[in-house]
Amino acid sequence: MKAVVYSSKSFEKEYLAKANHKKHDITLISNPLGIDTASFSEGKDAVIVFTNDDVSAPVIEKLKKFGIKYIATRSVGTDHIDKEAASAAGIKIANVPNYSPQSIAEHAIALILALNRKTIIAHQNAQIFDFRLDHLQGFTLYQKTVGLIGFGKIALCLANILNGFGCKVLIYDPYVNHIPANVIKVSLDELYQQSDIISLHTPLNTETKYTINNQSIKKMQDGVMLINTGRGALVNTKHLLNALKTGKIGFYGADVYENEKALFFEDHSKDVVKDELLQELLTQPNVIITPHQAFLTTEALQEIANKTIKNLDMWQANKCVGDACACANSCRTEKAILKPNA
Repeated sequence: MKAVVYSSKSFEKEYLAKANHKKHDITLISNPLGIDTASFSEGKDAVIVFTNDDVSAPVIEKLKKFGIKYIATRSVGTDHIDKEAASAAGIKIANVPNYSPQSIAEHAIALILALNRKTIIAHQNAQIFDFRLDHLQGFTLYQKTVGLIGFGKIALCLANILNGFGCKVLIYDPYVNHIPANVIKVSLDELYQQSDIISLHTPLNTETKYTINNQSIKKMQDGVMLINTGRGALVNTKHLLNALKTGKIGFYGADVYENEKALFFEDHSKDVVKDELLQELLTQPNVIITPHQAFLTTEALQEIANKTIKNLDMWQANKCVGDACACANSCRTEKAILKPNA
């Protein structure tokens, strides 16, 4: 099968090559997929994309004209792909349904600890030889209550880590019936009301967009810590900013941002005009934003490459990709975790 990998990074090359074993004719380009770059797919069978690629209806129409039959995304999320347009064009879609959930869970813990113990502030002070302890007080995680919204593989890994710290772990996920003994299933309102820390682990869709908004924030404890390693648009950033300024939300740590497309994964340090909303968020002393890097571990990169190549293998053999099927009418049903104002 012939495929072109859009938005490829230098660190991905060796993992894709190792997974491929020269089975497929794969071309790697650093350009993101969009209207102007869709022509690079001409003569290929498949395009392999990432979360910030433009896989909207107009782009899909172009891909169809160039003969593309398959779209494989190197991600769990598929909210960047117009599935209905792909279905109408007769193009199949596959994702990477899961990969190294430990990588994402450990990054969530890194955000929690860095925010709590003021690690970045302390480091910045030390660089200018300011070794005072003023404004560096944190708290222990021991016996704190942490609420996880969504309870898939990543949240399960995070729960296990948090148990090691001695935390009480609450979960909200109406689609999970088997609950391990180390967590407590509660209603969403109970989770908001009881949690010292809340971490988001739901997919992004029309039902979950802006899960965190003025209404849900009002239900939370004063000074709550909010962690988002899921999708940026799970949080209404304007509402979040207001809550940070009033102290209703005491800390915010995220590996994502709702307007990150065409922003993350690139160097915008010399841009004259910058994203004003993100700029204001970054000026808050109790906020840490990382550039969608939670997946960036050796183990995760190899798993992503392996499962991406497996999708190509299955398609080449005229087989369904199974759990990786992300078509509009797929053989697995993607359900919403909750409604945004629940």
